[in-house]
Amino acid sequence: MSESNPNPARTRTPDAVLRRLEWTVIRRLDGVLHGDYRTLFRGHGLDLADLREYTYGDDVRHIDWNVTARLTTPYVREYLEEREVAAWFLLDLSASVNFGSQELKKEAISAEFVAVLARILTRHGNRVGALFYGDQVDTVLTPRSGRRQVLHLLHSMSNRPQRAQTAETDLGQLLRTAYSMASRRSLIFIVSDFISAPGWAEPLAHLAQRHDVVAVRLYDPLEMELPDMGMLVVQDAETGEQLFVDTHDRGFRKRFEAAAKEREKELRTGFANAGVDALELATNDNLVDAILRFADLRKRRSQLATGGGLPHHLGGASIQ
Repeated sequence: MSESNPNPARTRTPDAVLRRLEWTVIRRLDGVLHGDYRTLFRGHGLDLADLREYTYGDDVRHIDWNVTARLTTPYVREYLEEREVAAWFLLDLSASVNFGSQELKKEAISAEFVAVLARILTRHGNRVGALFYGDQVDTVLTPRSGRRQVLHLLHSMSNRPQRAQTAETDLGQLLRTAYSMASRRSLIFIVSDFISAPGWAEPLAHLAQRHDVVAVRLYDPLEMELPDMGMLVVQDAETGEQLFVDTHDRGFRKRFEAAAKEREKELRTGFANAGVDALELATNDNLVDAILRFADLRKRRSQLATGGGLPHHLGGASIQ
């Protein structure tokens, strides 16, 4: 589908956008999270610091079995975590992201999410970089720290030349490029609507084996369910193909909704098989609420990693 709503991100300067987000979003997040973003952004370099006796709730993966065998009592390794985080934003800026039936397009909500997360990261001394994908990987921003890097990222997103897409989106190419470029373990955000040619699930799994990966799935409510709006001409933003449809036809709307649900199932299966965290971000979402959902997701993942057990609905139990 295509949409002609103007993109607010293109009508404001990067500095104005970032200042607004610092005041309206980051300031509120600071109040709710009390400035503690450690659950969201854990460092990835680990140095052995000490050994101590095992206590309930410790991560069993850190048990030192050699020491345990000698002393006949379980001992775990304690690590000092490297404080600096290197983060990459893999940004899908293909034609399908330039759509939105709400006040903001997917492209604009992507820019705001990236600006907030990048600023939170750089404010704590971390480095952020990005890969841009239009119909191929066309831009690489080397990871750097500081507010200026966030402004550079926003400027690069909002000042991309408008050009017709010549090929179907292939997220697999973006993921494979990221795998070849980011050799050191990093925090990677894939910000995309995941409207792509098949074949991205395997490179996603490969990327997640090396990095801490978060899939940020962009969507518009109109892509999930069509209201009754009568006769419409819909256009595929990536191929330009147009189709005349009757949304008054209840059967057509049900088939559209069923196809959307099947695609949702395939996406969730791909994310689960790759072992990545996933955040759903709609064009009508409140950004603060969305990031707090992300914080809760990361907190629960951290609890599971340290032996907190699986949620009851998954049939899990605490590690004894």
